[in-house]
Amino acid sequence: MRDLQLTHTVVMVSPNHFGFNPQTAESNVFQNHVTGSEEEIQAKAQAEFKEAVSKIEKCGITVLVLKSREDYITPDSIFPNNWFSHHSDGELVIYPMLAPNRRAERQAEKLKNLLEASGKSVSKIIDLSNDEGQACFLEGTGSLVLDREDKIAYAMESPRTVKAEFDKWCQIMGYKGVLFHAYDSKGFSIYHTNVTMSIGKEYAVICLDSIKDPIEREVVKDSLIMSGKEIIELSIDQIYKYCGNTLQLLSERGSSKIVMSKTAYDGFKLSQLEKLKKYGEIITVEIPEIETVGGGSARCMLAEVF
Repeated sequence: MRDLQLTHTVVMVSPNHFGFNPQTAESNVFQNHVTGSEEEIQAKAQAEFKEAVSKIEKCGITVLVLKSREDYITPDSIFPNNWFSHHSDGELVIYPMLAPNRRAERQAEKLKNLLEASGKSVSKIIDLSNDEGQACFLEGTGSLVLDREDKIAYAMESPRTVKAEFDKWCQIMGYKGVLFHAYDSKGFSIYHTNVTMSIGKEYAVICLDSIKDPIEREVVKDSLIMSGKEIIELSIDQIYKYCGNTLQLLSERGSSKIVMSKTAYDGFKLSQLEKLKKYGEIITVEIPEIETVGGGSARCMLAEVF
C-alpha cells in the first residue's frame, strides 16, 4: 500500500521561550536580531502562533497543540517538524539535531500520548537521536522533503543534514534517496532542504537555480518529472521570502489547502500563484516575528500526522 502524501492533521508546538537562538545562527542566515525585549518578542510570537492555529483550524485541518517543555529553554520549539516525523503506518521517527538546545525540544512520550489520545496510531518509535554522538544529524522534515507516495526522499547536504544519516534513514524507511547541494546568494549552504523546495501531491515548488552542480540539478528535476510533478520554479531571491517553505494539506472534507506565510505569498509571482491554486486553496498566516527571529516559516511550524 502506498503511503499518503497528504493529511488533515498536524502537530504544532506552542512557544514558551521563543527568541533568537545563537546556537543555530551560524548555520541559519535567515535568523535576525530585532529590537525589543525578550518579553516583547515572546509575546509577539505567541500572538502569531495562536492566530496561525486558529486560521488553520478554520480551514478544516485538525491541529494538535503540544506544549513546549517548561524545564528547558528551547527558543526554537515552535518548529517541531525538525525533531519528529509521523508516517502512514504509524511509525514515529525521532531525529538527531545539530544544536544542543534544540535537542531538548524532543518529547517523544508526551507526543505519543497526544497522538494516541487523538486516535492516531503509534505502531513503532524509531529513535535516531543517539547518532548525535557520531555527529550524524538529520533534522526531520526540515532536512527531508518527502514524496511519500513514490517513496522518494530529497535532502540537501548541510551541517544539519549528514549524508551517512540520510542514507541510514532511507534504508530503514524504504525510501530512494536523492541527495544534492544547494547554496544561497552568497554561496553558503542552505541550512534546510525545505527552504529550497516543497512537494505536494501533484506539484513541486523548488529553486533549481540554488543547485549549482548541473548534474545534481538534472537528477533532481528528472526525478520530480518522473513522479509526475508539475515543477514551479523559484528564484534564489524567493527563497529568502520563504516561498519554498509551504505545505499542502487536506481539510477534513477532503479539499486541498496549501499553507504558507504572508511573506511567502507576497514573494510569489502571480503566475506562480495561479499554478499553485490549481492544486488547492492557499491559506496564508502572518508570522513576521517568528520568521525574522527564528529563521523558519509556516511549513517548519507544521508536523504532519497520518
